[in-house]
Amino acid sequence: MLTWPKNPRIYEINTLVWLREMSAARGSDISLATVPKEAWNALAELGMDAVWLMGVWERSPLGKKIALEHPGLGDDYRTVLEDLHEEDVLGSPYCVHRYEVDGRLGGRQGLAHARKELAKRGILLVLDYVPNHVAIDHPWVSAHPEYLIAGDDQDLDEDPAAFVRLHDGVFALGRDPYFPAWTDVLQLNAFHRGVRDASIDTVREIATQCDGMRCDMAMLVMNDVFERTWGEHAGPPPEEEYWQEVIPAVREDFPDVLFLAEAYWDLEWSLLQQGFDYCYDKRLYDRLVRGNAEGVRLHLTADTGYQERLVRFMENHDEPRATSVFEEGRAMAAAVAVATLPGARLFHEGQFEGRIVRVPVQLGRRPHEEENGRLRAFYERLLGATRTDLMSRGAWSLCEVAGWPDNLTCRNLLAWCWLKDEQRCLVVINLSGRKAQGRVHLPSLRVSKGLWRLTDCMGPGVFDRQGTDIASSGLYVDLGPWEYHVLRFERR
Repeated sequence: MLTWPKNPRIYEINTLVWLREMSAARGSDISLATVPKEAWNALAELGMDAVWLMGVWERSPLGKKIALEHPGLGDDYRTVLEDLHEEDVLGSPYCVHRYEVDGRLGGRQGLAHARKELAKRGILLVLDYVPNHVAIDHPWVSAHPEYLIAGDDQDLDEDPAAFVRLHDGVFALGRDPYFPAWTDVLQLNAFHRGVRDASIDTVREIATQCDGMRCDMAMLVMNDVFERTWGEHAGPPPEEEYWQEVIPAVREDFPDVLFLAEAYWDLEWSLLQQGFDYCYDKRLYDRLVRGNAEGVRLHLTADTGYQERLVRFMENHDEPRATSVFEEGRAMAAAVAVATLPGARLFHEGQFEGRIVRVPVQLGRRPHEEENGRLRAFYERLLGATRTDLMSRGAWSLCEVAGWPDNLTCRNLLAWCWLKDEQRCLVVINLSGRKAQGRVHLPSLRVSKGLWRLTDCMGPGVFDRQGTDIASSGLYVDLGPWEYHVLRFERR
């Protein structure tokens, strides 16, 4: 039986788009049950510990209609696909009609086959769960309207964009309190006893089909967030948090299932305390995109136990493509950081090839883009260099970097090290567009007397250094704009 490693590498796939492209290339319909073995082998060659098959659940027919008629989304679709056809619009995978595997993917049997093929290659499977809302035509809407946030005629009159009349009642559309309501989903009442019980049953059923769950917008159902968002509409909050009920109940039967939270607003620690294994590290993403080394370093000074439970990423289906927001040098430096920090490392299908176009999740097709060969070669090297027991199960620590009164470019350097038994590795990154020098202090690496060879796993560099010099003065580094070292230490 497969188990989750300490610092897993996870690869997100837009499942329907992936299968459609494969089908077009082979001239026949391919489902999860008929994916060619070479496609599964290609995923294994990436060295991923898990694959997140995004968008496997049955999408809402009404949600598709809404997605087709939405004027703003229509503009987005046509920006991505100049030759847009109605059949390209599938509706949102987060507008779940039922937690049944989409028939176009091969249904439940197709997913089970895919899971077996992944497991043969040592790869775990991650699926989505959406706690906050359901499709307007979800079975609960007619069978259990009490599960929904109800409104009245006054709510509808005052905020027609946030409420809808349905089945002789008025109900709230699902939303994030900082953005307009989503027009294709209804808001569940996370305080309702029936909702929590039904959610536990749903998550248990999902857990029979995968090894981990990515929980969409997990912070929206936290008691304080939900109360601020919905107030009197929701009723009094329960004593227990939503996740403190759901996660332990599921783990009674599925103790090894992993829970990963999409989380924002600095609520990561709270969600980890409520039972999640990992939470998105959006703050690191923002600092890698727009910040500097000092901001990243400050973020990394948090407790190591906390660092090990964050999900590092440069892109996912919610964020722009990395190549569209990072300049090339900065993109590679940031990628080295994401791949070598502790915690889960999340990569997105198309990231390694340098795709530029972010495809709305409602679309089932994306435009052709030429592969960026230089970026692909970089990622192949990076994934190979970091596919080690050391960076999977070793001990990580942040390193201090010092400079001189007349040269403070050391402030642009990031450095951390990994140690496991006799294995040692140092990562140094210049997160700036100018040359930087400094001395990296390495007490945690326990480099002793004698000659040490430092081999750069990301480049041609090989350096011999005396252990006493490293121990007393630190390791001198001199990096050009956006340059980096991933240095393996070996005794000579």
